[in-house]
Amino acid sequence: MTDEPSKLDISDEMIAERRGGSGNMPDDMPSWMAKSIINIDKFSKWVGNIVCWILMPLIFAMTYEVLARKLFLAPTIWAYDISRFLYGALFMLGAGYALSRGVHIRADFLYRNFKTKTQGKIDFWLYLLFYFPGLVVFLYMTIGYVGESIQRGERGMDTTWMPYMWPIKTCLLIGIIFLLIQGISELFKSYWAAKKGEWPGESK
Repeated sequence: MTDEPSKLDISDEMIAERRGGSGNMPDDMPSWMAKSIINIDKFSKWVGNIVCWILMPLIFAMTYEVLARKLFLAPTIWAYDISRFLYGALFMLGAGYALSRGVHIRADFLYRNFKTKTQGKIDFWLYLLFYFPGLVVFLYMTIGYVGESIQRGERGMDTTWMPYMWPIKTCLLIGIIFLLIQGISELFKSYWAAKKGEWPGESK
């Protein structure tokens, strides 16, 4: 009885780690597909390694605000905007890397029990029918969203600091592009799983 929870946790972890793409590609996989998966995953990891540093100014801004407010009774007018902008940038710019690691929320309570080929087929068609069309529409709308923000010189109205909004909206646009790029790798992985019954790069 005591072993069942640990087995469940290990199963969930394997589902996520399977998508790391850090292992060797299958020998019978076409070289163009293998190179695409490896290069895209490396790119997403490189982006993730850079984006994670956004945490440093975010922590500094929050720490400075708390100390200034509590110790010196001198709250800032910029900490709130900076914190939500940096958190939003961290979330969106790191989304492609998160997808490459398989840590996005999914219904694994059913999915984990399917055969690998079935998992691959589900992922492949979901990417084709929903993921890419949805992100393309989102990208199209966001381009206009960012362009309008720059043209109007839009500013935030929540605080007296009133920062320009186009930088954070541009992060949204870039994040969508990163998701589309990583989605190509995930599509290839799911295609291979549906065809061969194994996930590329999965540790044996």
